[in-house]
Amino acid sequence: MLDFFISPAMAQDAGAAGGGIAQIVMLVGFVLIFYFLLWRPQAKRAKQHKQLIGSLSKGDEIVIGGGMLGRITKVSDDSEFIRMEVADGTEVNVQKSAVAAVLPKGTIKSI
Repeated sequence: MLDFFISPAMAQDAGAAGGGIAQIVMLVGFVLIFYFLLWRPQAKRAKQHKQLIGSLSKGDEIVIGGGMLGRITKVSDDSEFIRMEVADGTEVNVQKSAVAAVLPKGTIKSI
């Protein structure tokens, strides 16, 4: 009488039990793809940027994230900021994390 509300249970096929292993393999595959294509390269770039910021010194020619070029005139280890000369007599304070790259010496004069 209650068969109308509850469908009768069907026995699972023996071949369907292997589907669980396939799902686990797919999940592990996605995790590996995520690790090697996204997380690992991003961590490597972050490590390189941290080393770049740590190696900044007075006289380095740099470019910041906004594209502005300048020469470092003051670096302090205890502060997050550096002082950058963008033109003769014009200096601005810039966060160290905004530095995108250190340029070879003489780049500013050649522009």
